[in-house]
Amino acid sequence: MALKNFAFKVLKKDKFARSGVIETHRGSINTPAFMPVGTQATVKACTIDDIKKTGSQIILSNTYHLMIRPGVERINSAGGLHKFMNCDLPILTDSGGFQVMSLSKLNKIDREKGAIFNSHVDGKKFYLSPEESIRVQLGLNSDIVMIMDECPKKTIDYDLIKKSMDLSLYWAERSKKAFGINRHKGLFGIIQGGLFKDLRIKSLNELMNIGFDGYALGGLAVGETQQEMFSVLDDVKEYLPDDKPHYLMGVGTPSDILGAVKRGIDMFDCVLPTRSGRTGLAFTWEGRINIKNNKYQNDNTPLDSNCDNLNLNKYSKNYLNHLFNTNEILASMLLTLHNINFYQELMSSIRDNIETGTFDKFHDKYIDKL
Repeated sequence: MALKNFAFKVLKKDKFARSGVIETHRGSINTPAFMPVGTQATVKACTIDDIKKTGSQIILSNTYHLMIRPGVERINSAGGLHKFMNCDLPILTDSGGFQVMSLSKLNKIDREKGAIFNSHVDGKKFYLSPEESIRVQLGLNSDIVMIMDECPKKTIDYDLIKKSMDLSLYWAERSKKAFGINRHKGLFGIIQGGLFKDLRIKSLNELMNIGFDGYALGGLAVGETQQEMFSVLDDVKEYLPDDKPHYLMGVGTPSDILGAVKRGIDMFDCVLPTRSGRTGLAFTWEGRINIKNNKYQNDNTPLDSNCDNLNLNKYSKNYLNHLFNTNEILASMLLTLHNINFYQELMSSIRDNIETGTFDKFHDKYIDKL
């Protein structure tokens, strides 16, 4: 049977906020969508079956980590990433550029060779060119592939950001050529340019000339304020193509997501709900809760009475407080699942309010609360 081609359709708009659907041969993804992060072929402390029960329709994994451990050949021997991790959901893989910047002990950027770096695990030297990044992602059998880019640290040095952007555009051309024709997969370009409007627009225009299946904003979530991030989105929202998905990489808090959806973003990923779940921080419709706080020791109410999926409300704050303060593994499992479920309920509510034309009201109610 022929594989379904990658496609995207906008279903409803409420000013710049939009609901839509991404079609892949592994399933449909309703947008705006949040992708739980399964960096090393697992969403920490969760099974794929539990992830699916939250309403998650796609997850993210990472080229950098998987090429270091366990290695692409080992994953290929299992039949690709989906079979390796027993996941039948679509998977988006990041190119590895951000991790080279943030994790590797030593790295050198070469225009032709790409990123030359030493593994943060054992110091082994790796070469990650645009072509190699695409080869690895196709080898993993990713459904959405990200181009190789350079993600600079936050800086106000215009010349440095421009130089990095120009390099990323050169690598974008090479990534597109290496990807070839794969109509049942999506290849996304990554808009760079720091906090500078002219560079962001130039980057977007050049990427649109090359032609991609979706457009991501990179180089954010690297230390800028929320208002700086929103300003970048305001700068580009009128120029982003209507017929392609818009992806804000590495973001973010529920408040970040609300503000970004208002500015035309369709896709998000972030480790925050899972990392917070492992450290005792819960996201609820009434705000954040540090469940390790002593005030919950005798609180037998559920974590969030408004969040009733998965029957998680049968666990009281009292019990969860006990689990965290005795370092029980179940604590991380339950709170991680709760947080992912909350994020998916947030995305569902966002889509519903876009459909009914009430997104601005919903945004204003929760932007400072969540």
